[in-house]
Amino acid sequence: MRHPKIGVEEELLLVSATGHPLPRSKAVVADVAELDITVELTRAMVEINSPVCHTSAELHGHLSDMRSRLAKAAAEEGAQLLAIGVPPQGKAAQSITQKPRYQELASRWGLLAREQGVCGCHVHVDVPDKEAAIRVSNHVRPWLPALLALTANSPIYLDQDTGFASWRWLMTTRWPCAGPPPYFESVEHYDALVAMHLAAGTLMDERMVYWDIRPSTHLPTVEVRVSDVPLTVDETVLLATLVRALVMTAVHEGTKGPTLEPEVLRAAYWLAARDGITGNGLDVRTAEPMPMTEVIERLRKHVEPALQDLGDADLVDDALQRVLATGNGAVRQRKAFREGANLIALTEVRP
Repeated sequence: MRHPKIGVEEELLLVSATGHPLPRSKAVVADVAELDITVELTRAMVEINSPVCHTSAELHGHLSDMRSRLAKAAAEEGAQLLAIGVPPQGKAAQSITQKPRYQELASRWGLLAREQGVCGCHVHVDVPDKEAAIRVSNHVRPWLPALLALTANSPIYLDQDTGFASWRWLMTTRWPCAGPPPYFESVEHYDALVAMHLAAGTLMDERMVYWDIRPSTHLPTVEVRVSDVPLTVDETVLLATLVRALVMTAVHEGTKGPTLEPEVLRAAYWLAARDGITGNGLDVRTAEPMPMTEVIERLRKHVEPALQDLGDADLVDDALQRVLATGNGAVRQRKAFREGANLIALTEVRP
């Protein structure tokens, strides 16, 4: 079994000492021009783009170094860098980055764009071609709610507990062509749906395909984008390793993938976004309710051969044990918020 290469994009938030979004991304990015770090839709967001990596250990090293150097640059510009899915303080609407594409998005989508100062994590895994990417999408979509639950990190929004482990996911699904992808019969089916959106004006271009898994528009990869930005590098590497193993498993199976009842998948997503790892989930193939921890365990068993082939089984088992024992970002944020602890200190990335 071939080991596909992986890469990760992490969106991170710049805030003031009080947790309000701080629009200094241009200056911060300029301070780390030697790294592949870019501005994002709002002026209080930055995005890390990891190098292409061959191993999980290599990915961990790059992300740790890039987070650290970016945090140092943020501090030099009077900002704090947070690994958090949504702004913990401030106003919903934020200022848009002065790039033609982002300004056009704000012009066409108004408040929806200005409120989109949310931070996700996107995992790229290389695939042979677009046809393979479409098959992988069908195979991976049943497991997307479990990945969302595992990495949920956005329960506190504008100084209130939203009641959801991933408020970011709720916000992102307001966009057209977002959330769980359809089941695709073929590349032609995918292309026809995208063409429909473009003709209708619900998309500006194909880069606005925001489904939680999609073929990349500019790389020979499939991109899984369901996750909040995780609180820690360890959790990001766990996510990326599981996604890589899912892609390998799907490519190895070679079929078009299982069809699902859309309403069951929708319910599974909603439970994952609301409760994260602490509540019930669904087996999307049988519609059987079960603890989300059991859904995650089934995901782990599903990718066992791929993890063994990668040599990452112990890494995944250790990381899963830590997350389930100590809580993911959502669990830890909500506990800190309830106890009146410093949420900024909890989520801050330090040099």
